Amino acid sequence: MLYLHDVWVNWFEGEENGYNICHFHEWRRDDTIELLDQVPLLLVDSLLYDYIENDLSELPSELMNDVYQKAFSRKNHERVQLEYCFVVTDGKGILAVDTIGYNIPIRKSRLIPRQEQLVYEMIEQHEPAEFKFEKVDVKKEHHILSPEPVNMWGLTRKERQLKQLLFMALDQLYSSKNAAEIRYWYTEWSPERYPEIQMMDFNDVWNKLYDEVKCGWSEKHVNLCENLIKGQPFFEKLWEMEHGPKVN
Repeated sequence: MLYLHDVWVNWFEGEENGYNICHFHEWRRDDTIELLDQVPLLLVDSLLYDYIENDLSELPSELMNDVYQKAFSRKNHERVQLEYCFVVTDGKGILAVDTIGYNIPIRKSRLIPRQEQLVYEMIEQHEPAEFKFEKVDVKKEHHILSPEPVNMWGLTRKERQLKQLLFMALDQLYSSKNAAEIRYWYTEWSPERYPEIQMMDFNDVWNKLYDEVKCGWSEKHVNLCENLIKGQPFFEKLWEMEHGPKVN
């Protein structure tokens, strides 16, 4: 088995979408960076890699057995054994995984560029290991609280976080089923369509607003998000974490 040593990781917990597992250039000073003293490296096929990166489903039992207690973290000069921790790659993407004792990939991290390069060099002469796993042959369902990758591509970490906050606020708005309120917010988004909006029912307004908002990210999105969350302490706290205390 291949092993990496002195691996810096920045764990993102409970993420089912790979776009939320930030690459090194998006790590922040207030992130908690940990050091893995030793960690097994697995080369797998792209199907399994995608399954691990973009899901929170059960890992193959054979994979779990192969990596059991073979990783160690370094904390305060002490070497701590980890039950199920490993680095996995399909030759294109690279991911560190720690199940924290469970059989699903709870914590995931990217690697720093120097260690990514080392991974590519180490696997050059190797073939992917084969692990049997139950991959349900159904396209993964994305929804407003788990957006499709295409709606997040090209955005910075801050923009992704704010866009997900906007989606949370819109989802709450949908739950209210208040036609007058949804018309108000769509008018805020597209004031030139005011007369048309007043003639539309709740579902039509909602679908048009969501379809337009889910594409890209702009100052217009920022303003809508900021206005939508005013007066909601939980949302305002999330806003402040990314954008600073600008909500009045």
